[in-house]
Amino acid sequence: MKLLSHTDALSAADLQMANDADPLLQNLSGVQTIELHFPQFTDGRAFSQALMLRKRCGFQGDIRATGDVLVDQLSQMQRCGFSSAVLRADQDLVKGQALLTHFSAFYQGDVSQPQPLFAR
Repeated sequence: MKLLSHTDALSAADLQMANDADPLLQNLSGVQTIELHFPQFTDGRAFSQALMLRKRCGFQGDIRATGDVLVDQLSQMQRCGFSSAVLRADQDLVKGQALLTHFSAFYQGDVSQPQPLFAR
């Protein structure tokens, strides 16, 4: 997962989806980057949107998390299909990178490793 600071120059997203938008109804033709917004860290709808985009829509491009993005959420974001995240201003990029490599494996399956640990 690529981590970005809120001050980094970002390429424009091809599609910015609102939290209440249905990913299954989006026209993804030619879309390379989708931006999913977290208005508050307690609002997890973008996790579901990312998972649906990867698993049900087959989207292979960049899914970028923006808004109230905390380093504590990065591992789950990555497991749900996010490929980049713009951290909130008070979050530490170095700590975020360290947290992404903290666990070597998970018991449950996810977007990058569909099989649960016991089945591998």
